[in-house]
Amino acid sequence: MRHVLDLHIHSRYSRACSPQLDLEHIDAACRTKGVDIIASGDFTYPAWAEAMRRELEETASGSGLYRLKAREDDKVRFIIGTEVSLVYKDNVKTRRIHLVVHAPDLEAAAELSRQLDKKYNIRSDGRPILGASAPDFVKLTLSVDPRFLVYPAHIWTPWYSVFGSKSGFDSLEECFQDQVENIYAYETGLSSDPEMNWRLSALDQLTLLSSSDAHSLANIAREANVMKISGEPTYQKIYDNIRGHRGMIETIEFYPEEGMYHLDGHRDCSFRCLPEESRRQGGICPVCHKPLVIGVLNRVEELSDRLEGLRPAGASGFRKTVELDKIIAEVMGIKSRASRAVQEEHRRLISRYGTELSILLDLDIDQAAEMDFRIREGIRRVREGKLSIAPGFDGQYGEIKIFAAGTEPSWQKSLL
Repeated sequence: MRHVLDLHIHSRYSRACSPQLDLEHIDAACRTKGVDIIASGDFTYPAWAEAMRRELEETASGSGLYRLKAREDDKVRFIIGTEVSLVYKDNVKTRRIHLVVHAPDLEAAAELSRQLDKKYNIRSDGRPILGASAPDFVKLTLSVDPRFLVYPAHIWTPWYSVFGSKSGFDSLEECFQDQVENIYAYETGLSSDPEMNWRLSALDQLTLLSSSDAHSLANIAREANVMKISGEPTYQKIYDNIRGHRGMIETIEFYPEEGMYHLDGHRDCSFRCLPEESRRQGGICPVCHKPLVIGVLNRVEELSDRLEGLRPAGASGFRKTVELDKIIAEVMGIKSRASRAVQEEHRRLISRYGTELSILLDLDIDQAAEMDFRIREGIRRVREGKLSIAPGFDGQYGEIKIFAAGTEPSWQKSLL
């Protein structure tokens, strides 16, 4: 059976995250979005771990997936997961790496937390900052339970990732050393898409995953994974699919240009540029004359060993989309997707046509007679990629214009 999985989110206990990210609201958001299996987030944080023990129960004995006790069904299942931040010295260079971790059950998660608590501070933030190296962390985690999954989060992001331009590595082997054989997947991050990742042949042996890294309810499933799971889902089946590089039907993707770090640039100087322009500038900002923040597209080009457009054998498909409330907001001419009018229309459409992902990806919009024709046209343009995007850079999201397709963004005109 086909299942939608968002394998990386945060709780209300992580820095810069919404206070609404509690288990009840996450469950409700997944029902609206169309997510079947959602990461719990932040399992090392004591207060969140206690909330999970109190509010969740296993869907079946030994399944390793959990449901909200307050619900009468298990339509939404939780997989126990977190993101950790590793900051450490490696060959006199400071490395800053984010990893996604999935636990086979709450008991294993609790034991890993106990082990980490002996040496590191896991109580200051939902996403703990640990002084462990990547190989040492993987080794410790698997010593607790060999069924843990550990893999790179947003693998290309400049500041905190395995391949990041600021503090990352040039290869998986360099990062994970003797533990590289225990890495079975990677997360693309918002600023890259599968086609970009296909350019690096070293990633072919891993399962490509795309998840939301949501810091708010609205951002759940902005990226997600569609996986075939036979029978009732369990942690072990998900683990086996990811480790065995099978079961993936497709990923649901952000347009990577909308991601915060797609291009090179300097936010304070309002300067962004394509990799070739960055190279012409010697990596120096022409406004302030300081080094540019080198973005994901540039880093992909630097490490790639394939030409653009080549697809590896067996690679899963993908579809790109834009969140429904963003489409509604642009149609209404309202800047904030969180406005009351936008959210009322969003709820009306969900009530009438089904989950958000089903509306964005699968609904026959020509038959959706009760939907505003402008929203239908917006969905059509998003599906066809007929968008104008001023790409993101240096921590600033890109700006998508659905109804300005064919016009050149101002930043691009300045390069012509």
